[in-house]
Amino acid sequence: MPDTESAVASLPPSAKLVYKTLQYEGAMTQAQLADASLLPQRTVRHALKKLESVDVVEESVYLMDARKSNYHLADGEDTPSDPLAV
Repeated sequence: MPDTESAVASLPPSAKLVYKTLQYEGAMTQAQLADASLLPQRTVRHALKKLESVDVVEESVYLMDARKSNYHLADGEDTPSDPLAV
């Protein structure tokens, strides 16, 4: 966890907020993250790209709607809130 924290510490505040939201709430789609964090979807999208670039967040298919992606922490510390997420 210390290396994850140091990787996240160097990212913009929006990425830190998205990381903490995933940590507390579990796996979510971009729209759910935008609602939970009160950030614009474009900002959430940018934050997710930053988090993925340091291998902190992983993307998977959202089974309720295959056009959407589900995001979760790569270290497995989050608990998926949606049983239909792969």
